[in-house]
Amino acid sequence: MNIQRLALAGLATLLMPGLAAAHPHIFAEARLEIVSDDKGEIGELRNVWRFDELFSASVVLDFDKNSNATLDPDELKEVGQTVLESLSEYNYYTTIFANGKSIKVTKPDSITVDYKDNQLMMMFAVKPAEAMPLKGKLSFGVYDPTMYTAMDFPTDDDLTVVGEKIEACQHQVVRPDPDEVLAENKDTLTDAFWNDPTGTDMSKLFATRIEVTC
Repeated sequence: MNIQRLALAGLATLLMPGLAAAHPHIFAEARLEIVSDDKGEIGELRNVWRFDELFSASVVLDFDKNSNATLDPDELKEVGQTVLESLSEYNYYTTIFANGKSIKVTKPDSITVDYKDNQLMMMFAVKPAEAMPLKGKLSFGVYDPTMYTAMDFPTDDDLTVVGEKIEACQHQVVRPDPDEVLAENKDTLTDAFWNDPTGTDMSKLFATRIEVTC
């Protein structure tokens, strides 16, 4: 697996120890839908990621086996399978808290990949690994713990809830101010944090999230 494939999973820093992970090299616009089911629990989280043209071009170069300057269906499928396997240890960039408790997600059935207008798009759904009733304070976000990939939600509408039961709860999008985060956590945000290529949970402090209160 070469550098482009590792970069596809936000893991290129493992091959380049001199590369600082404190700033992103891949940029993606994201959409996240939090879906409730008929039992009054979180059913699934639906993701759409659209990557920047530079990174998308590098993926085309890596996976375009027939050299036709695009990605055919079998090549798109290989991209999706690569990401499906590579992001499992990173919880698919998903961060969930239920009343302060961190919740993991299950492996998606698949990751659908498309390539249009020189940009790579990925679509998939994950489910909480344990039951999540709509009770108390719930928090949902998408971020890369290595900070190699910047996941951006262009508008608050790109973080939303779907389903009659969850729509009845209060919900708001939170966009942390980096300066405030640094000031409030100056004792814990050390040099080791900024130079640790394996990532740290502290990066979630900077991530945009949606909070749901039921």
